[in-house]
Amino acid sequence: MRFDIITIFPNIFSSYLGEGIIKRAQAKKLVKINIHNLRDYTKDKRKTVDDRPYGGGFGMVLMVEPIYQAVKDIKKRLRVKGSKSASGRRKVILLSAKGKRFNQSMAQRFSKLDQLILICGRYEGIDERVAKYIADEEISVGDYILTGGELPAMNIVDTVTRLVSGVIAKGSLKEESFSQEKYIEYPHYTRPESVKINGRKRKVPKIILSGNHQKIEKWQEKHSKRSRS
Repeated sequence: MRFDIITIFPNIFSSYLGEGIIKRAQAKKLVKINIHNLRDYTKDKRKTVDDRPYGGGFGMVLMVEPIYQAVKDIKKRLRVKGSKSASGRRKVILLSAKGKRFNQSMAQRFSKLDQLILICGRYEGIDERVAKYIADEEISVGDYILTGGELPAMNIVDTVTRLVSGVIAKGSLKEESFSQEKYIEYPHYTRPESVKINGRKRKVPKIILSGNHQKIEKWQEKHSKRSRS
């Protein structure tokens, strides 16, 4: 699985993507993550990536040409390296507040691909021609405004990477249940069995310590909580 992230702030990613499960997945060569500086695809000395919006308005808009050149170059490089990836096994994703909401079903679908190209927005917005003619899908990670698409890109890389075969034990993934796009999770406990919090002893429920897996599963099901869809 290959991720190619297009951004004007490439240094944002080094810390998060260099730790934990994502770091191990890269070390095992289960995933490959490439960060591309959008300014490298400009033609002027100032490496301009944005301009004033037509029709007036506040802020600056990311230009279509550098993004088009970046996506075209990334696709070309993959072909040159002899990858078996066909266009049907690749998706170009524009990260945008007005996009379709990202969810676990999308993550499952993306994990079956060979390549995801993620375009990170910034400033007031992105030239609409990117959404219409370059990206395959426009995706949002929630009903709120961020300063750019870098955090959503990391969100998607994290969510998809853990679903790639070999990254996480199948048993761990199996316990994560989804129903109608609502995440189901039960309470978790670990040692010590008893701990004093604010002057009172707080203990692990006895049934969790019983060793009776049938009863434990029923208890977990009863106490499961669902996230909002």
